[in-house]
Amino acid sequence: MNNLIANGLCIRPLVTADAAALAQAAVESLDTLGLWMPWCDERFGLAEAEQWVQVCVAELAARTAYSMGIFAEADGAYIGGIGINHINRQHNFANLGFWVRASRQNQGVARRAVPMMAAFGLDVLGLDRIEIVIAEHNLASRRVAEAVGARFEGVLAKRLAIHGTPVAAAMYSLTRD
Repeated sequence: MNNLIANGLCIRPLVTADAAALAQAAVESLDTLGLWMPWCDERFGLAEAEQWVQVCVAELAARTAYSMGIFAEADGAYIGGIGINHINRQHNFANLGFWVRASRQNQGVARRAVPMMAAFGLDVLGLDRIEIVIAEHNLASRRVAEAVGARFEGVLAKRLAIHGTPVAAAMYSLTRD
């Protein structure tokens, strides 16, 4: 996969050397990201980041998921993660997820990165539909979905599990039309 470069960002596959920056970003973001992403807790350290990078490398090689890092184009600083996963080729849709480290939140990073990744999914992977499934009360991520023009399709009961508890999720979609 080629790097996606635009709007001051570089979205690219993770490599082993990114693990330390990923772990640092997760620790920094416990109070925000940890609310919505069960993997982001005080136990997430370098070993877990290295393991995640290996999963991402393997899934990319198998073309089963495209989990990437978001980096600053200017200096290569690690900003967050974004990916297309849960790819369903029978019905030709997939999920798009994203997160931004605490120190870079509220700077428009996700609003710039999501359209880049969505275009990759629709244009390069040839998907017909991309779903963004967000915990109902994760208002920051919902604002991103709305800002990038994703269509709100409703709230789905018990659609996600966060820290072992089923929660409702807002469903958004992006399509070519």
